[in-house]
Amino acid sequence: MFSLGDIKQTKVYQEGKEEGIEEGKEIKAKEAIPSLLALGLTVKQIAQALNLSEETVKKVAENQTN
Repeated sequence: MFSLGDIKQTKVYQEGKEEGIEEGKEIKAKEAIPSLLALGLTVKQIAQALNLSEETVKKVAENQTN
């Protein structure tokens, strides 16, 4: 029988955990976009600061106005 510690050591678990962390970071970055736009930053500046594509920033901005 596997223990929780054994499962946490598997490559599948580690990759899944890392993927979840990255998704969480992207969600948080997207949540920051409206505030940064309100401060007057450009789409390009926001994309660079948050390590997102300009297209992603534009999509989030468009969804905010709808």
